[in-house]
Amino acid sequence: MEVSTAMWTAAIVGAVVVYWFVWVMGAAEVKGKRAVNLKMGSITRDKVQDKYKQYWSFFRRPKEDIAAADDDDNVPAFVDTFYNLVTDIYEWGWGQSFHFSPSIPGRSHRDTTRLHEERAADLIAARPGLRVLDVGCGVGGPMRAIAAHSGAHVVGITINEYQVARARTHNRKAGLDDRCEVICGNFLEMPFADASFDGAYSIEATCHAPRLEDVYREVFRVLKPGALYVSYEWVTTALYSADDPAHVQTIRGIEAGDALPGLRAQHEIAEVARQVGFEVVEERDLALPPAGPWWTRLKMGRIAYWRNHLLVSALTALRVAPKGVVEVHEMLYETARHLSDGGESGIFTPMHMILCRKPLAAPPPSS
Repeated sequence: MEVSTAMWTAAIVGAVVVYWFVWVMGAAEVKGKRAVNLKMGSITRDKVQDKYKQYWSFFRRPKEDIAAADDDDNVPAFVDTFYNLVTDIYEWGWGQSFHFSPSIPGRSHRDTTRLHEERAADLIAARPGLRVLDVGCGVGGPMRAIAAHSGAHVVGITINEYQVARARTHNRKAGLDDRCEVICGNFLEMPFADASFDGAYSIEATCHAPRLEDVYREVFRVLKPGALYVSYEWVTTALYSADDPAHVQTIRGIEAGDALPGLRAQHEIAEVARQVGFEVVEERDLALPPAGPWWTRLKMGRIAYWRNHLLVSALTALRVAPKGVVEVHEMLYETARHLSDGGESGIFTPMHMILCRKPLAAPPPSS
């Protein structure tokens, strides 16, 4: 084969490879981010690696040390850093809804995600004319699904400014910016008036709170008497044993890789809700049969892993993506492994559902 022919062949093959990686494999969802657009939120390119190292060193510490740092407001700050690091990667590989859902035979991931979100809207009886709060809205995938399904006006709050910008952009593109509002703020100290919402929901978001009672108390405060609140919580189940080293390793891996100050036990959730004044209407694990396994989406094969690893490595080498993206991708891959282990062993669920009501004559919550 002549040299020129070989060069042309190599160029064509290279172009096909680039096209496949960037465009065909560029986004997990039709409206997702493409790999060439990966950024690290509002972190400047030269600070990404340092921020990642700071985050990882903080959340790899023992739970007791993380808890001791709460008074300095470190956990919310590092949760903000986490979402700067992972938001674009999540959108690239997952879409606009940063949560799990039970698998349903014959239905796509997108369909099961939407149905899982619409269930939250139905549980709190969201409908036109009502003002509903999304506690920890991310880039607003659930918000848009719930607004479209229910006709309610949805107000979302997220601590991350970059996610606020992404959510507002998505809202405009979906033609829902008149029904979807996004606020940057800490859900532990929300900038909303007392009794200003007709309902509220949180989907796998309050797990970031150092103390669950703090965020539940804030939700209780901003709800009108008689309003409903539903939360899908990340918890350890009754099968978890703190004396089993494998169990401990799995749970610690989930906590460190997802910016969690510490997972709570399943039996603690209702107690916390009642402590702040809520009536518990219903409580169950939405991951239990007949629901299909939620962790199947995480079962990335070695070929898929190396494809993505090579892609982010190449984009970093070409300076399209900032230095540090490879490390973040590795962290998320390891976290996915721990999440899968937690789901398969039954010691962890990301969808413990609790439905609460604020009493019509609300007593003052206990301190």
